[in-house]
Amino acid sequence: MAGPADSESEIMTAALLVIGDEILSGRTKDKNIGYVAEYLTNIGIDLKEVRIVPDEEPAIVAALNALRSRNTYVFTTGGIGPTHDDITAEAVAKAFGVAIDYHPRAVEILQARLKQTGAVMNEARMRMARMPVGAELVLNKVSAAPGFRIGNVIVMAGVPQVMQVMLDYVAPTLKTGAKMQSETIRADCREGDIGTELGEIASAHAGVIIGSYPFMDEGRFANTHVVLRSRDAQKLAAAKAAVEAMLVRVKAELKQSAAGS
Repeated sequence: MAGPADSESEIMTAALLVIGDEILSGRTKDKNIGYVAEYLTNIGIDLKEVRIVPDEEPAIVAALNALRSRNTYVFTTGGIGPTHDDITAEAVAKAFGVAIDYHPRAVEILQARLKQTGAVMNEARMRMARMPVGAELVLNKVSAAPGFRIGNVIVMAGVPQVMQVMLDYVAPTLKTGAKMQSETIRADCREGDIGTELGEIASAHAGVIIGSYPFMDEGRFANTHVVLRSRDAQKLAAAKAAVEAMLVRVKAELKQSAAGS
């Protein structure tokens, strides 16, 4: 079933499995994690976990089985190209306990693309048409070579531009929940000045996630952003008001303390 969840209280979750030796070695800097996290948040799916694994079948299978058992969806990036170390399709098939074979429609798509580009089909390019039996194609309009989905697992390319169009393709079919709303408050004081008070407010406002994030402001002074997140607009507003009132009080106390020292 695609579209919003039947109940606004129902939470859809996802995990992202990043596959590739080149990510772990540092040779390639991942650009997909932040994009996927923001994308899913915006459509009402919570990204709960990200794992990075090498191009090794046991590692991919173990991570995939762990993640798919406790999330609504698992997205993977990387390992579906034409080279010998592109083994994601094989690993996914093994995780699901199904055979792998050439997908007829994927072969047609690749042949049509190669005809346009003047390249020839060979053994390496045919690898990109191998998918677990029963998988559905995830199309892309950039390179034509498709990803696939099976069960609650969506397998996408590692190249950011291709991954992004694959995500656009599959997004309308995903079941989503109520979107997370957020508010950011500039505290104009140090994180340590308000740590205890923020904890008390968080305890008093169930359903609101409160985080504090230190930064150096324009004058190179230590400052803090307080970020509040909730699916309930009223709860979010109440917690925001409590944080703002607390900041007024704390800053007045700090000013008084400084004047008396």
